[in-house]
Parts: sequence; C-alpha cells; structure tokens
Amino acid sequence: MEINIGVILASIVNTAILYIILKHFFFDKVKAVINEREEYINKTFLEAEEATEKAKTISIESEKRIEELKRQSRKITEDEKKKAEDIYRDIVDEAKRDAEVIKEKARVEIEREKKRNEYVLKERYVSLAMELSEQLIEKNIDEGKNKDLIDEFIAKVGD
Repeated sequence: MEINIGVILASIVNTAILYIILKHFFFDKVKAVINEREEYINKTFLEAEEATEKAKTISIESEKRIEELKRQSRKITEDEKKKAEDIYRDIVDEAKRDAEVIKEKARVEIEREKKRNEYVLKERYVSLAMELSEQLIEKNIDEGKNKDLIDEFIAKVGD
C-alpha cells in the first residue's frame, strides 16, 4: 500500500469544501434547530418548575383552608353542642317546675280531700250522736241499755 499525497490533499480539500458548504447551508439551520430545541426544553423545565411551585402554593393554601374549615367545623359543633345542652337544661328545668306544680296541686288536692273526709266524718259522728241521743231520749231506758247503745254507737263509728 502506498501513500499518495495527491489523494490525501484532494481528500482534505474535498472535506474542507464540503465543510464550508455544509457550514454555509446547514450548520446555521441545524444550530437554530438545536437552539430552538434547547429553548423549548428550558422553557418546559421552567414551566414545570413554575407548575411545581404553583402546586406547592396551592397545596399549602389548601391545607390552610382545610385547617380553617376544620377549626370552623369544630367551633360550629361546639356551639351546636352548647345550644343542645342549653335546650336540654331548659327542658329539664321546665320539667322540674312542672313536676313541682303538679306536686303542689296534688298536695293541695290531698289536703282538700283530707279536710272533706274529716268534715264528712264529723258530720257522720254528729249524725250518729244525734241518732243515739234521740234513741236514748225516746227509750229512756235504764243504764244497762244506755251502755249497750253506747257500745253499738262505738261499733258504728268503727265502721
């Protein structure tokens, strides 16, 4: 194998001419496409970073909002629980007052019934005493019969 300097020089010249032609017609376009692609990738990365930051911000805001809603929910629950306890206490107090009124009415009614029964008993005793007196006067009998009438009277009172 022999080295031919003319072929080597021709190859170098051809390569240089090809390089100049390619540089003149294609390198700028290829470089522009590469730059455009690089800008697109950088833009995409920036958009992804912005989206990530925005998502983090939204996440933090959402967590804050959720905490605020939980706090409001607890407050509403506590307020409603307090209202329910107040209503319960009012109902119990009203029931106690009603029970006291009913007890007082029952006590008054019992007292009234007791007095009425006492009055009825007194009238019955008076009636029996009158009846006994009438029988004693009518019969005007001896003391033995008076004692029997009194015992009979006591037996009637016992009924």
